Amino acid sequence: MDIYQLAIRPLLFNLLKTDPEWLHEQAVHTLDWLSQTNDRQPAKLVNNVLTQSLCLQDPRLEQTLFGLHFPNPLGLAAGFDKNGIAANIWSSFGFGFAELGTVTFVPQPGNPRPRLFRLPSDKAVLNRMGFNNNGAAAMAARLTQGKQELNLPIPIGINLGKSKVTPLEASANDYLNSFRLLKDLGDYFVVNVSSPNTPGLRSLQDATMLGAILDLLQQENKSQKPLFVKIAPDLEWEAIADIIALANTYQLAGLIATNTTIRRDILKTQIIEKTGNPVTEEAGGISGAPLCDRSTEVIRFIWQQTQGKLPIIGVGGIFTPEDAWEKITAGASLIQVYTGWIYEGPLMVRRILQGLLSKLEQSGLTSINAAIGLEAKVKN
Repeated sequence: MDIYQLAIRPLLFNLLKTDPEWLHEQAVHTLDWLSQTNDRQPAKLVNNVLTQSLCLQDPRLEQTLFGLHFPNPLGLAAGFDKNGIAANIWSSFGFGFAELGTVTFVPQPGNPRPRLFRLPSDKAVLNRMGFNNNGAAAMAARLTQGKQELNLPIPIGINLGKSKVTPLEASANDYLNSFRLLKDLGDYFVVNVSSPNTPGLRSLQDATMLGAILDLLQQENKSQKPLFVKIAPDLEWEAIADIIALANTYQLAGLIATNTTIRRDILKTQIIEKTGNPVTEEAGGISGAPLCDRSTEVIRFIWQQTQGKLPIIGVGGIFTPEDAWEKITAGASLIQVYTGWIYEGPLMVRRILQGLLSKLEQSGLTSINAAIGLEAKVKN
């Protein structure tokens, strides 16, 4: 019985209509308490219960990619843990890795509220948060404390964004400043140039501007931490091909496909209940189920263009084992969830992992690694 889906979500989402950002803040406060006191009761007991209920370990789900060991392919996407509050407990929720941030060099409050909206009929979220976070220095201090206390059991990525106050022409140095503070604390790093909620940010996906950012970061990256670029689903194929070329030039570990979309024609929702405005008049990016097909198309394109040689982290609209399997067989080595996790609840991770194991058995495969790009392999 899934109490979250049967009782908690209907109560919070439908009956009480709780503000999604307020609810997120309460969840973060709880995670902060768990993280800070996880070696003492009752937090220790809570963590043990979470691990026993939500985690699933199976060697068929394990992979070693770009020098990192992943106990399973399902990770938490950036956006939930913006400040690295719960880096040391995400493994208790069953995730095989977690991505912190987006973090910026300059602390910033983000865009005016309200800035986060549920679209239940679409199983989607509209957000225009604007990289609200405490800054790279604060995250570094938090992660330094956590590293001293324990050896983190899963890979931790850090998603880097541009500070809003930084002019576009100074973007490369802004990313570099954040990287310098955090480079020894993350297992991999992501250059986020695809959020629609920072003015001009998506223009940094242009090959010239992105190349300048990657050049500076890789010069600083003496320890060769895996570096990714997160791209928008709204790019034309030619622009994605340009980014693939940059990934090869600057020896990136891979690409993350994809961020939120600015499209509105894929939505059933017409009016945002909280504001009374048409969804077409509300700024922000859409995440969740409406993004599923497009993100998979982008994954498939990258896989085909690189002949499967460039690792892809697939994200966008994953709710079920079938969604996860589709992205992996299209070419994703790893997958991430956020919106689906909010709608489906904590048990979603275990359900998806169980479903992936069933898919492996049905396909006669002995490891998740063998399923990556299977769709193209079967066609050939």
